[in-house]
Amino acid sequence: MVVVFAKKRDGKLEELGRTEVIFNSLNPVWINKVTIAYHFEMVQPLVFYVYDVDTKYHNIPVQMLNLKDQDFLGEANCALSEIVTKNSRSLTLNLQGKNARRGVRNLGTLTVHAEETFASRTAVEIVFRCSNLTNTDLFSKSDPFLRISRVVESGGSVPICKTEAIDNNFNPIWKPLCLSMQQFGSKDNPLIIECFDFNSNGNHVLIGKVQKSVADLEKLYIEKIGSNFVFPSSHRGPDKVLKGQLYVDRFIEKEQFSFVDYISSGFELNFMVAVDFTASNGDPRNRDSLHYIDPSGRLNSYQQAIMEVGEVIHFYDSDKRFPAWGFGGRTMNGGVSHCFNLNGSATSFEVEGVEGIMAAYASALHNVSLAGPTLFSQVINNAAQIAGDSLSHHNNKYYVLLIITDGVLTDIQETKDALVRASDLPFSILIVGVGAADFTQMEILDADNGLRLESSTGRVATRDIVQFVPMREVQSGQKSVAEALLEELPAQFLSYMRSRDIKPGTFTSAPPQIS
Repeated sequence: MVVVFAKKRDGKLEELGRTEVIFNSLNPVWINKVTIAYHFEMVQPLVFYVYDVDTKYHNIPVQMLNLKDQDFLGEANCALSEIVTKNSRSLTLNLQGKNARRGVRNLGTLTVHAEETFASRTAVEIVFRCSNLTNTDLFSKSDPFLRISRVVESGGSVPICKTEAIDNNFNPIWKPLCLSMQQFGSKDNPLIIECFDFNSNGNHVLIGKVQKSVADLEKLYIEKIGSNFVFPSSHRGPDKVLKGQLYVDRFIEKEQFSFVDYISSGFELNFMVAVDFTASNGDPRNRDSLHYIDPSGRLNSYQQAIMEVGEVIHFYDSDKRFPAWGFGGRTMNGGVSHCFNLNGSATSFEVEGVEGIMAAYASALHNVSLAGPTLFSQVINNAAQIAGDSLSHHNNKYYVLLIITDGVLTDIQETKDALVRASDLPFSILIVGVGAADFTQMEILDADNGLRLESSTGRVATRDIVQFVPMREVQSGQKSVAEALLEELPAQFLSYMRSRDIKPGTFTSAPPQIS
């Protein structure tokens, strides 16, 4: 019998499940699965204990067995991400003695296999259009967006997705939306589609709403007809039917692959780091500096961000060679550089592993003088060029740049221009704000308010590729920096792959979980 545990941060083990008992076998293959919730944004250490169950306990349900009464055969450890990144989604581990004490004797091996469990890969891609929307703005036209919610059994509704906002338009056509069966439940499940006038203060004004199932939306598409919006009555009377109509200009059913499908078929996340060396961080020799290296080993905010994010993402990068830069510092040649190699090399920007980033960062603090101003565009352009160049060789790499900064941007428009250009690439940017600065600009770059970034030429970003987290907010909550930064990354990865219709390299359909 195998017992599966999750290892918590404090080192304690939490039991997740047990297999069945296989009688009289030295090469058992278990059938019972153990279900584990996969979280990309964190390291999930697993511990497997293998036991020989005495024959006198064979009629007792496995959950009732006292493990102290069984003969311990060996244990094995790994992270869940180590399993899902394998092409076969299988990992073979050597069994060890309790607490990793290795004896001379071979204790055997344990092969762990992971499979994703979900109801269906079915999804629908829909293009919505509206006509003759009611104007809710006094001095300009409405800026409409749609919010789609699923009606739940209790009678309430749960939002599942929304479109972008379109400025000053009574007849908007939105970019395609992709709804998975996990989101809408079934084709007959009712959905509430609400049209709002976007307001930057968050107080969006309802223009009208309509209730339709996915099957109804398909019918609107086939019959090329619209459905009138209604406005809820304030006096418990019938809803007011509006002139404005909702149309479906495209309706395509498609197979939708998951993040794990891509990762386990050979797709990689390539990690990059850029560190702020501007003077506002404070002299690294002073204890109150954001760059102060504590002799006791306590990590500063820059080190903490590098370690926590790197610890998660390095599993998804096969060669573990990471580009690492600094910006805003005066280098050995005397000039201020807004993108210099963190390791001090004139030719190579890559370092070996997360430890290599940490060592290069510590070394740079002795060799680079803090200067300024704070400019992001050069670092973003350099990283984006690497992502762009990779497209001519392969399409199984996705690049993730971590920028750690303490300050207010001086090149906000140039940064927006760089981000809009990069939104077409297999590329995401994670920004950590350290210290007490005003990070309002970073929240604009994040575009979580529903408004996509616009370049100086008027071009709108293809997709949102930025996630910003202020360190001070994370430190006061329950999440780690990595969890807060990385939770949106799988969705950004999938938005790129799906927009390019890139499918997993080798995909085989399979049933549930960990066995």
